[in-house]
Amino acid sequence: MATLFISDLHLHASRPEATQVFYQFLQERAQGAEALYILGDFFDAWIGDDDDDPLVDEVAEQLAKLARTGTAIYLMHGNRDFLLGETFAQRAGARLLPDPSLIDLYGRPALLLHGDSLCTRDTEYMALRSQLRSEQWQAQILAQPLAVRRALAAELRAKSKTMNSSKAEDIMDVTPAAVTELMREQGVDLMIHGHTHRPHRHQLDIDHTPAERIVLGDWHDNAWCLVATPESLELEHWAI
Repeated sequence: MATLFISDLHLHASRPEATQVFYQFLQERAQGAEALYILGDFFDAWIGDDDDDPLVDEVAEQLAKLARTGTAIYLMHGNRDFLLGETFAQRAGARLLPDPSLIDLYGRPALLLHGDSLCTRDTEYMALRSQLRSEQWQAQILAQPLAVRRALAAELRAKSKTMNSSKAEDIMDVTPAAVTELMREQGVDLMIHGHTHRPHRHQLDIDHTPAERIVLGDWHDNAWCLVATPESLELEHWAI
């Protein structure tokens, strides 16, 4: 019995090696898992569930195959694939989760989120995030032709690189006070997220109680997965 957590795969046609490693992960490591949680930025960009990119169909089918074996699959929006919707989730045999989500992890409450909402010191990004998560803005974008949305996705990716290139490293990381505040608010001693591409297990003290924040890694040079069982939590990685 195991529950798996991954994030920040940034799947894209330009990176077929990462896609193949993911398919192998589904066919081998994820077989027999109780659940698989994908905590955002599953795709490097998402222009809508009507995207006719062949990669979208392939990924949906691979996930659906795993779901048919009995593994529950959960998807969470990231800052790159925030337009991912119910249509794709249903095709993939998956369920969309809100960010954040509180789950019971073998008797221990665990708070799941993508992680970008914790980067409160990056005020420029937080303002952009507010716009991108607006239902009205998303509806307007999804009403545009696919070609227009593809161009917008490319523009947003370029803008993200430009914004990040001039920022200090600590600005783009989570704000410790935001972590503590959210964990205290939710009453948990375990938080799991991605986004920062800085895999690590952070030991915390919240109101004199030991706690842990586990950061998942991105699938660039290595693939990262948190493997949870009733007895242990292991942050694993292997080469792509």
